[in-house]
Amino acid sequence: MYKLLGRSTSGNVQKVLFMLEETGASYERQDYGRQFENTATAEYKALNPTSKVPTLVDGETVIWESNTILRYLAAKDAPTLNGSTPAEKTEVERWMDFLLAAVNPGYLAAFKGAKLTPEEQTAEYKEAVKDLAAQLKIIDGHLAGKSFFALGRLTIADIANAPILKRCIDFKIDRPSLPNLEAWVAAMASRAAFATATGAAAPKAA
Repeated sequence: MYKLLGRSTSGNVQKVLFMLEETGASYERQDYGRQFENTATAEYKALNPTSKVPTLVDGETVIWESNTILRYLAAKDAPTLNGSTPAEKTEVERWMDFLLAAVNPGYLAAFKGAKLTPEEQTAEYKEAVKDLAAQLKIIDGHLAGKSFFALGRLTIADIANAPILKRCIDFKIDRPSLPNLEAWVAAMASRAAFATATGAAAPKAA
């Protein structure tokens, strides 16, 4: 049985929960992070020196960094959720890296600044949110005519991006129309595994 350390409200923990639920893996989640104030302990740092969540414990193996955890779980339990060749893997994993490198800075700014009044919004915040909108537009273009990020099927690219991009399109920020991204988010949200991972009820079919 896997042991997942991390609070259920963390987007990065939700990625791993989505994966575990999707694959039907046996796991136990324990509350760690933020309000629990238990990631700075010597015991936790011995597992994860960053003092962040999530951390996955698989027997004697300990993995941290959410996207790395997804790669590990795919390699061990669900190889079809990644590419089967080096070339296919690049199609999947580039979008996981894009999430971290291009989307995450603006996402974090928008998340932290969600309650700011217009007067409180700094130039730095506005620039970060503008960049987030630009990155979401790139994703929207990529998803035109597609149901999944890569290989025409569910992969860890979708699993990594879904909890974060769902939050991004829900932010009250100035952004262009993103019909392809919104349709993809709705499709991900309709999956039982995603609903369980995020604590949301799956939308009912029309």
